[in-house]
Amino acid sequence: MSDTAQSVPPALPLAINLQYTRDLSFEVPVGAEIFATLRAQPQIGVNIDVQANRLQDDQMIYEVTLSIKAEAKEAPETENGPAGRTVFLTELVYAAVVTLTNPPPELVEPILLVEVPRLIFPFARNIISDVTRDGGFPPIVLQPIDFVALWQSRRAEFPEAAGHA
Repeated sequence: MSDTAQSVPPALPLAINLQYTRDLSFEVPVGAEIFATLRAQPQIGVNIDVQANRLQDDQMIYEVTLSIKAEAKEAPETENGPAGRTVFLTELVYAAVVTLTNPPPELVEPILLVEVPRLIFPFARNIISDVTRDGGFPPIVLQPIDFVALWQSRRAEFPEAAGHA
């Protein structure tokens, strides 16, 4: 059992330099009236996007942004009816500045669009939860995201962009 070093996976060639809230908004379009008229739990829709941009041409330093939009609407009055008014809307762009150190070229895109979002997601989830709770509503607790599936679906939508992070 002296070969335990072989069982340890190699470290990712990745350093997260910093994380920050790039943009955050929360609004209750109807105002206080919604608290008096809301009769049922609102229906919540969530959209998530990931982007990566190189910050310096001569170095492998990138900004990775995780964008989350959560919109709560009143439940329809009748089954299959139109959704009601917007109860609240929150948008967050959470970012990380990362440095890659000599990664194999085929790993650059999955590191930036899968691994970095996976690492920063818990922080973004906390912000969304806190802002909805502080806005007077039950906190939204986002379920874990399958960033591999998200990345693969985006590659399928834009095959010409495959290989370019």
